[in-house]
Amino acid sequence: MRKLLQALKRDERGVTALEYVILAVVVVAAVTVGGAVLRNVITSAFTSTGSAIQACINSPKTCGS
Repeated sequence: MRKLLQALKRDERGVTALEYVILAVVVVAAVTVGGAVLRNVITSAFTSTGSAIQACINSPKTCGS
């Protein structure tokens, strides 16, 4: 029994698996946060572009200034 417990104590395979799980969680969190930020930036850019185009359509003389 003692040899089994010592062997389990030296076995690091579970630790490695846990490290990969933690790494995967960090990557998923980073992608999720990055996606949310990127979505807001893209939405803002398209909204600004759409507003500028609409302003040019409504008032062509002031377009581009």
